[in-house]
Amino acid sequence: MINVLLVAVGGAFGSVCRHLVGAWTLRQFGPGFPWGTLSVNILGSFLIGFVSEWIIRRLGASSEMRLLLITGMLGGFTTFSAFSLDFVALLERGSGFAGAGYLVLSVVISLAAVFGGLALGRAML
Repeated sequence: MINVLLVAVGGAFGSVCRHLVGAWTLRQFGPGFPWGTLSVNILGSFLIGFVSEWIIRRLGASSEMRLLLITGMLGGFTTFSAFSLDFVALLERGSGFAGAGYLVLSVVISLAAVFGGLALGRAML
């Protein structure tokens, strides 16, 4: 039961952070493009690479810490399900070019961010 609680607490924190990033990007850039989801996916991908490398190798983290930080917090923060919905919404609005750009940017930069987070985590050890 403690594992479920750890994921829930981490997920609540991650979800609040996701909301705050989304609200900030909406104020900064407006509603025309899903900048919030894109930002969260890229940042979350970087953080999941960095945090997983850092807590596993540097801290020798327990499974409980991994559940709290990776499964809970970063799982609650990243939004690939929202990404999918945003992509479909762009297509349904007739914004195929924006949708294609969003798809490519989200996937390519998020994957690059995971590699970057892993590299930084490894370099810091």
